[in-house]
Amino acid sequence: MEKFLASSRVEKPCLHKVKLIVEDLFCYPPFITRWIDLVATPELEHLDLKCENVLSGYSGVMMPLSIYTCCPKLLHLRLHRVFVGTLDSVSLPCLKTMRLENNTYASEASLELLISSCPVLEDFSFVRKLDCGIKALRVHSKTLTSLSIRTGAMIDYDAFPPLLVLSNDHHSSVRVLINAPRLKYLNLSDHISECKIISNLGSLTKVNLGSCGGDYLPDHFFTSISQVRDMKIIHSTFRFILKIKPLPQFCNLSCLEAKLYFWDMDILLQFLEICPNLTSLILDLSHPSMSLRQTRFTHVAECLLSSLEFVEIASPLGGLPVEIEPVRYFAENSVVLKKLSLRLKPSMDEEDSVALRDLLLALPTLSSECEIVVC
Repeated sequence: MEKFLASSRVEKPCLHKVKLIVEDLFCYPPFITRWIDLVATPELEHLDLKCENVLSGYSGVMMPLSIYTCCPKLLHLRLHRVFVGTLDSVSLPCLKTMRLENNTYASEASLELLISSCPVLEDFSFVRKLDCGIKALRVHSKTLTSLSIRTGAMIDYDAFPPLLVLSNDHHSSVRVLINAPRLKYLNLSDHISECKIISNLGSLTKVNLGSCGGDYLPDHFFTSISQVRDMKIIHSTFRFILKIKPLPQFCNLSCLEAKLYFWDMDILLQFLEICPNLTSLILDLSHPSMSLRQTRFTHVAECLLSSLEFVEIASPLGGLPVEIEPVRYFAENSVVLKKLSLRLKPSMDEEDSVALRDLLLALPTLSSECEIVVC
């Protein structure tokens, strides 16, 4: 590595794209810092550094300051499990994509400076570990269009056996403050105890709250995203939204992906009332091993009568009555439904699988154009 990187700089910098995966940090971390410093030249456009097998409690490889000041053409930056030290100056005038994953930071001010000093940043992804060294994440960007904030794995058992993993504070909280007037896509999959979205969120069209409970978000957040066209949420978020007064109206929502329990179907039907123009619905329904009482649903939301065209039950069906009822409900009550997609559990024997498929395909449909597809 030393000879290769040194030879690449003999006449002039020639490396434009560098991807380095360090699988064993028991080698000398200073060498890795030096290697990154060697490739941090004015010609570098793409840097992807991933450090694996990092012990819990270890800050990670120190990033050289040259990465933040000597790469005027850098377009893409990914740092995974490294240490971002104190930053006094950052100049990344061309950076459009930044991925910061499970890193440790010297201070909140340095992290904020790194984000705000990218004048053309469009896509920012932040994956935090619980001991990342910060209590507030501030994202201020006039150009950002895509933002993803996630919590990293509590314990990386793939990297080290359990005996070598140090305990973490599972109650660590981070406040999130966002000011991004051009934001189009927001992904919040952060299991945190406090999450406040403040200021300008832009004209969002797609929101993923797939593993972020609604009780971590202020009421006005859901009002501010009422114009979204694509949303992914979980059962607790449904319940939280339906408690807000007055109820937000998602009149532009066309695609909804929801993860919930079978006994939450009535909550889903209430939520559909505030989505009058929904056209596509994807459901991931789950239930415990215990048998559940079958429930007949009678309430029909407006979107089933006017706009809902595609329904997919993404969770595999095993033939229990509680699993069949939602399928029957959408088939019998959707006026303009075009396609109802279902799938069967792969563990079923062939005879039961054929019988269940025949049962599903024979369900009566209100829409004459509806096609039931069983995978």
